[in-house]
Amino acid sequence: MKSLVTGGAGFIGSHLVEYLLAHGDSVIVLDDLSTGSIANLGAVRDHPRFRLVVGTILDPAVVLDCVSQCDRVFHLAAAVGVKLIVEEPLTSLRANIHGTENVLMVCSETGATLLLASTSEIYGKNESDSLSEESDRILGSPLKSRWGYAAAKGIDEAFAHAYWTQFRLPVSIVRLFNTIGPRQKGRYGMVVPNLVGQALRGEPLTVFGTGRQTRCFSSVVDIVPAIVQIAESTRAYGKAYNLGGADEISILDLAELIIRETGSTSEITLVPYANAYGDGYEDMRRRVPDNALARELVGFIPRTRIDAMVRSVAQSLTTTVDRDDWIMTQAHPAPVASVAVS
Repeated sequence: MKSLVTGGAGFIGSHLVEYLLAHGDSVIVLDDLSTGSIANLGAVRDHPRFRLVVGTILDPAVVLDCVSQCDRVFHLAAAVGVKLIVEEPLTSLRANIHGTENVLMVCSETGATLLLASTSEIYGKNESDSLSEESDRILGSPLKSRWGYAAAKGIDEAFAHAYWTQFRLPVSIVRLFNTIGPRQKGRYGMVVPNLVGQALRGEPLTVFGTGRQTRCFSSVVDIVPAIVQIAESTRAYGKAYNLGGADEISILDLAELIIRETGSTSEITLVPYANAYGDGYEDMRRRVPDNALARELVGFIPRTRIDAMVRSVAQSLTTTVDRDDWIMTQAHPAPVASVAVS
């Protein structure tokens, strides 16, 4: 099998590339390296079945050249992290809307199958006990960058479903809930590497608001195999599947757990959202996935505990691959920790 991974130099993408190569695929990565890193691909750069193309999904010719060489596409290229989305909203909107349609159009022309990576952000401010794929989307004003991003990812899904409905493009969608693990960068506002980095440096762990907002974190180790299994199921075409963790935890409890797991002497500081992103920034109280559809389709069960995830992130932040990011974060710290857009 020949696979293309857009955004394959990113956090999740690089883990997916390693998984595909280990299972016999030939893999092309298309990445503009705006948020991804060649260092993330260090383990596979010399692999005989691997090739990196530095380019953008906004260039239809580059997308066509890459897709035409492959049987299937995993489309992960997108703006990542609350910080980037707030600071560079046009970058986010263009990549997520124009770039995704380029990929969909070329896949439709060449006959490649497509897996579209979406996000739990599309549910917006819906704080239901368990969000199913049919749950209502509750979004704030489109003039606020976070909800513009959520709207754009919803349009991505609508585009994908329209290509399935109108052209029978074999496309499936996964909605990722706060995936974490080695190689995830804190500089874009991702909560776990930010807090772990602060703990390792002995700095105060900065948590927004009361810290009582909750999330369900999932390990990239659990998510990547499920992504591939869903991509390979013909029953998944034209549908979306949640992939998230099973255990709900508050950000304050997460910070306390990180201090314990790293042996840090750091304290926790509560910081108003406005101090990080300005007036008008909105967050949501909780976000809990219902994984029933993915469990029924491919047997997806998130098995990695949050303490093990934290330890893996802490270990990665002291490796050669992630040390530069850690040092850069010390020199140019992100404002404060926020919940990852993933």
